[in-house]
Amino acid sequence: MTRHIYYLVFIVFCISCKDNSSTVAETNENRSEVNNEIAVHDFNSLEPLLYTESNKTYIVNFWAMWCAPCVKELPYIQQYAKTYPDTEILLVSLDFKKDIETKLKPFLKKHNITSKVVLLDDPDSNTWIDKIDPNWSGAIPFTIIFNAKERAFYERSFESFEDLENEVTNTIHKPLYKYK
Repeated sequence: MTRHIYYLVFIVFCISCKDNSSTVAETNENRSEVNNEIAVHDFNSLEPLLYTESNKTYIVNFWAMWCAPCVKELPYIQQYAKTYPDTEILLVSLDFKKDIETKLKPFLKKHNITSKVVLLDDPDSNTWIDKIDPNWSGAIPFTIIFNAKERAFYERSFESFEDLENEVTNTIHKPLYKYK
């Protein structure tokens, strides 16, 4: 009988000491894999990503690592993505293609950016800026919030998560076209 109790205690001990780190590692690995491959687009290949026929909400943010207001608002965009997982987030980096491996990927990892990032490598900015929005001066951050029916452009940084959340609500749930 005592032998069975020791055996039972040993089994319970082994089960309770089971290594769960593989689950955590898999979760962290999935998050870190999001931007392992960063697609490089010219404007022609990026443009279809700026439109939808769906009622799903999309947020496309043009930014760069060297832009302090852009970097400041990234946590709000990331928080929005976590709070509203049905919203499609796309971060369009305007950094240099040559810096993807040495600067951009380490930056994304350091700042825990798990939203999808692509790089726009198209030197003819005078043309594509006007195609996105003729009112856009070209300054970043620049954000487009849209679905099939509504579209708004923001040539400013979001000051908080609530600021971004309010603008999405005002854009998608109240029919208006506005430029800020």
